[in-house]
Formats: sequence, structure tokens, C-alpha cells
Amino acid sequence: MQLRDIAHSRTGDKGNISNVSVIAYRPEDWPVLLEQVTAERVRDHFGSLIAGDVVRYELPQIGALNFVMYEALGGGVTRSLALDPHGKCLSSRLLTLPIDVQG
Repeated sequence: MQLRDIAHSRTGDKGNISNVSVIAYRPEDWPVLLEQVTAERVRDHFGSLIAGDVVRYELPQIGALNFVMYEALGGGVTRSLALDPHGKCLSSRLLTLPIDVQG
């Protein structure tokens, strides 16, 4: 199962920082996000695309996690030669993260 099966995402970017949120579709999937979508896993999932730190913020009232990824956009959207390094592409990639859901 992929993360996209239990959650959706919203994104934003500023300079060379990408901000990607992951929101559970159902409240009962919130603990799965907490346990399996860690900053370390997100950092590993993106590999060399993220040169800086990944910081996770928890928003339990809305069943969401927010990841701030530093040095994530190849110098910034207006400076990078990458075709589309914007947050929307990063969120689509994050939603391919493998998730283990029992049941």
C-alpha cells in the first residue's frame, strides 16, 4: 500500500524550502501516519533531492503532518534548472511512500 491510499497532500514553497503536508482521509489512519511517516523516512524517500534537514510538525486536531524540507528545490524555483521542482511534484512523490496497514 502507498501513502496515497490513506492520505492526501497540500504543498507550498518559498525560496529553497518546500513545505509538504500529509492529511489522513480517515481519523483512524492518523496513528499510522504518526508511526510510519517520520522525518527520517521522508528524508530517505527523497534521497539526494533534499540537501538540508527535514522537520516534522504534528497537527493532531486535523489528522495531519507537516514537513518542512530545507534545501529542497535546487536553489529555489526561479534559480533551478530542474523542469518542475515545485512542491506539488514533491507531494506526489511523497504519496508513493510505502505504508504497512494492518486489516
